[in-house]
Amino acid sequence: MILQNIIRKNTYLDSIMLMSISNTLRELDDVDEVSIIMGTSANKEILRNIGLLVSEGEKAGPGDLIIALRIKTEDMLKPVLQKVEELISQRMIKKETREEALPRSLDAALRTMPQANLVLISLPGEYAADAAIEALEKGRHVMIFSDNVPVEQEIMLKKRASELGLLVMGPDCGTAIISGIALGFANVVRRGCFGIVGASGTGIQELTTLLHKRGYGISHAIGLGGRDLSQQVRGMSMLQGIKALEQDPETDIIILLSKPPSPEIANLVFDAIKSLRKKYIINFLKGDPEEARKRNLPFAAGLEEAAELAISVLEGRSFSPALFSDSDEMIKSLVQREKKKPGRGKYLRGLFSGGTLADEALLILSDQVGDIHSNIPLKEELKLKDSLKSTAHTIVDMGEDEFTRGRPHPMIDYSLRIDRLLKETDDRDCGIILLDVVLGHGSHEDPAAALVPVIQKAQKSATTQGRHISFVASITGTNEDPQNYEKQKKAFEQAGVFILPSNAQAARFSALLLK
Repeated sequence: MILQNIIRKNTYLDSIMLMSISNTLRELDDVDEVSIIMGTSANKEILRNIGLLVSEGEKAGPGDLIIALRIKTEDMLKPVLQKVEELISQRMIKKETREEALPRSLDAALRTMPQANLVLISLPGEYAADAAIEALEKGRHVMIFSDNVPVEQEIMLKKRASELGLLVMGPDCGTAIISGIALGFANVVRRGCFGIVGASGTGIQELTTLLHKRGYGISHAIGLGGRDLSQQVRGMSMLQGIKALEQDPETDIIILLSKPPSPEIANLVFDAIKSLRKKYIINFLKGDPEEARKRNLPFAAGLEEAAELAISVLEGRSFSPALFSDSDEMIKSLVQREKKKPGRGKYLRGLFSGGTLADEALLILSDQVGDIHSNIPLKEELKLKDSLKSTAHTIVDMGEDEFTRGRPHPMIDYSLRIDRLLKETDDRDCGIILLDVVLGHGSHEDPAAALVPVIQKAQKSATTQGRHISFVASITGTNEDPQNYEKQKKAFEQAGVFILPSNAQAARFSALLLK
C-alpha cells in the first residue's frame, strides 16, 4: 500500500463537493481509501486516527486542502493523482462560474431579496457566529446549520436574539420547516395544524413524517440545535419558538421535542407553558413524565407515541399507547422464523445517522435487553473507549461531531457507515444490524442503491461462514420525498431487510429477536 498526502494551498471546497470527489475516487479499483478535507487541526487529528496522515499533511494550514490517499500499487499513483487534479479543477471551475451570479455578502443578498426575514448560515463553525450576529443586527431571524460552534457563542447569539425579538435556530440546527419551506435536512410533508419546536433534527423528521402518513400536516417545525435545553443555554430558543407558535393562527397543537434535556431546564419549559392557551405534547427523551403530568401536560414516551398522542388530542379521543405488540401474529411469525435460522451472533450493532433516533433506540433497547454501549451512552460507564470499535451490544451515532469533522454528514455520505457495517458483519458475535434510513431534502439521493449491495455482500460473506445476520431498519420519509419511501422500502425488503413503520418499532422488533 502507498500512502500519500497532497496539499492544495489556499483551496476551499464545501463538504458536498469533497464528498462527490471522494466517492468518485473510491470507485477506482486501485484506491483503497481516500479522504479529502480542509487542513484544520481537528481534521488532521481525524486523518491521524484513521492512518491517513503523513508528514506532508502535517504541514497543511487550516485554509489548505489535504488529499489523503491510500493506493494499492505504486504504478497507479500517478494516474490517480491526475484524476484527483482533474476532479478538483472541474469542481473549482463550476464553483467559480456559479458564484459569479451569487451575492458576495449579506448586504448584497438583502439588496436582492429585501423581503427576506431569515438567514441560513452554513459556514465552518469558527466563522458562523460572526455571520449570525450580523444577520441579527440587520433584523433577520437566523438558522445556523454549522456545527462546532462554541457554546459561549451560542449563548451570546441567543441572548441578543431575545433582546431583538428574533429567533436563533442552532448552532447545529439541521432541520426546520417554516411556512411549508423545508430548510436543511427535511421531508416533504403536507401543511396542517401541528406546530413543532425541537432540539432534535431527526426527531423532527421522524415526527413530521409519521404525522404525514397518518393524514395530518405541519404548520411550522422550528429547529433549535441539540444544546438548547442544556444547563448552559437554558432553553432560550425553545421559549422563543413557543412564543412564536402561540401567536400563529395556523397552529392548534404544539409538540415539544428534545434530546435528553437538563432536568432543571425541562421544568422551566413546563412552567412556561402550563397556563398557555394552546395544547401541548411533550417528548423529552429521558425526561421526567411525572414533572410534566404534575402540570397537566401530556408526556409521550417516544416519537411515535408523540404523534399518536397529538392526533388523539386533536380528535378529542382517548389515547392508547399500544402501537407495537409482541403478541401481534405477523410480528410473532416473523420473529420465530428469523430465530430459527442457525449461526446468528448474540449481539446487536446499531449504526445510526440520526442522533435522536439513536437516543430513542438506546432507551428502548436498554429497557428490553439491558446494557447498551455507545458513543452517546445512557450511563457513563457504558461509553465506548473507542467509537470505532463496538463492545457487546452497541449503538453508534455516526452523526456526532467526532465523525463529521471535515466530512459530510452520514445522511449525505454513506461511506463511513458502509465501512463500519462491513466491519461489524465480520465479527462472529454480531447477530443483528439495526439501521436508520433518513430520506428528504439534503439526504443521500438513493440510500437503497448505496446500502443494499453492501448488505447483500455482508449476507453472502456471513453465509459462506455458516453464520446469519438479521438486518432491521426503519425509513424516515414520505412518498413525496425525492427518494420515495415506497421505492426505498421495496428495495430494502427485497434484500431481506426487515423494515418497520417507525424507529421505535424497529428497536422493539430487534429486542424481540434478542430475547
